[in-house]
This record gives sequence, structure tokens and C-alpha cells, in this order.
Amino acid sequence: MSTKHYKEKNHFRERFELLDGIILAFLLILAAAIVIPFINVIATSFATQKEASETALLLVPREPTIDNYYRLFQDPRIVIGYKTTAFILLLGVPINLMLTTSLAYGLTHINFPGAKFFFYAILLTMLFNGGIVPLYLLMMQLGLTKSIWSVILAYGVNTFYFIVMRTYMTTLPESLIESAKIDGANELQVMFRIILPLSKPIIATILLFYAVDRWNEWFNAMVFLRRNDLIPLQLVLRMIVMDSVIVNSLSISGPRIPRFTEGIQTAAIIVTMLPIMLVFPFLQKYFLKGIMIGAVKA
Repeated sequence: MSTKHYKEKNHFRERFELLDGIILAFLLILAAAIVIPFINVIATSFATQKEASETALLLVPREPTIDNYYRLFQDPRIVIGYKTTAFILLLGVPINLMLTTSLAYGLTHINFPGAKFFFYAILLTMLFNGGIVPLYLLMMQLGLTKSIWSVILAYGVNTFYFIVMRTYMTTLPESLIESAKIDGANELQVMFRIILPLSKPIIATILLFYAVDRWNEWFNAMVFLRRNDLIPLQLVLRMIVMDSVIVNSLSISGPRIPRFTEGIQTAAIIVTMLPIMLVFPFLQKYFLKGIMIGAVKA
């Protein structure tokens, strides 16, 4: 190996290592910007009001306490929020999955006149939306306002999730479907016995997406329900934050009106996000596989 070639190789290696170092430093800074605020929220939820107010960036409380969580669960709205959100989740997600999988299968493996027209018409909804007023008028005509079904049925199929599901289904071999139909299977049998078992990774991915969407449901509930006994958890969190601003600005405190502190606000954030975070590890392997495979073919 010549001296010139050896120097060029070392120079390339030094540049490559320098670039790796810059990328690594950037990723570490980005990770710290994400993780540190999250740790701060957890620490503040276990800290006293005095310590939280005196420390600009609290990462480890000196005197941990669960008083914020105890005072938070004294608010009856938290229990109502959990019940309402659980009801929306258990009924809404199966409906979303059923509509999305059946629509994706119908526009992928069933050849009928106008299939492309319907597909592009669905894509058009990503750019244009009818708005909340026609939806509210529809719910009012159906008599579903102030009913939990207005929130559940207002959100049927997410267009992006449908595209991901359809993209995955196009990667499945057509020969399996043709063989099943030759053996006498109808469309429902093909879908439930062949397509859906082979689509477990993408179904788990879409399931997680819809679960997060349903868990974070608050806007439709605020518009349609208007009932104190049907408040989803995210709307409860919004109300707690608003109450904290009002109560603290008026400096009201007493035995019946607890003073909403920053610790209670952060405790409410942890309570609302913890359940959906606990579900993610069980779906992680399907989630990663489904995302990679669903993005292979457009």
C-alpha cells in the first residue's frame, strides 16, 4: 500500500469518526431534551409544593411524598374520567379496527368497478374536512348528543391508518387468496382466516394508534357530551389545569376547595399517560415490524 493511499484512508477514517461523533452528540442532546422534562414532571409530582417552587429544574425530590396523588384522587372527576375513557376505549377501538381492516381488504383484494374512485375519494378526506358543525348537526339529528355514542361514532376510520393497513395488505401474496377461493372460501372466510392472521403486525400497530387516539379523546367529548357524569380523562386534566389557574389567581384555599398546585398538575399528567404507556411494551415487537413492513410499498 502506497504512502499516499494510506494517508487518504486515514483521513477518510478521521472524517467518518468526526461525523459519527457529531451525530452522536446531536442525538444525545435531542434525547436529553426529551427525557429531562419527563423526569422533571415525575419528580415534581412526588415533591412538596415548597420544593417544586424553589427548584427551577427538579430531577430528584429531596423529600418524596404521595400527597399530590392523594389529593388528586380526592377529586371525583378522576374516577369519572377513567370510567368514561375506558368505555370509549373498549367500544371505540374495536369499531375503528373493524372498519379499517374491512375497508382496506375491500379496496385491496376485491376487484369491483369504481374501486380506485373510492380509494382516491378517501384520500381526499386527508386534505378536506367537513368540519365540526355538520358533524354536530348530524349527531343532533340522530339524537346522539349528550350520549357517549356521539364520541364513539364521530371517529370511524383514520385515513392515514387506512393507507398503512392497505399498503401492508398489498404485500400479501395473491396466490393464497386465489387458492382459498378455489377451495370454496368466500370473502369473509378469506379475510378472517387468511388475511387477518397474516396481518397481526400491522393490526397491532394500528391498534396502538387507535388506542392512543381514543385515550387522548377530549375535543369531541367537550362538544357533544356537556355532562359532568361523562367526562373523559383528558378533559378532566384540562379542567384541573384551568381550575389551578383560576384558584391560584384568586388565592382561594380552604377545606372544601383544595389549592391546585404544580405537584397536583404533574400528578394528573402522570395518571393520564401511565396506563397507555404500560400497554406499549406488550405491542412493541409487532409495532416495529408493522411500521417497517407497512412502509415498504406505497
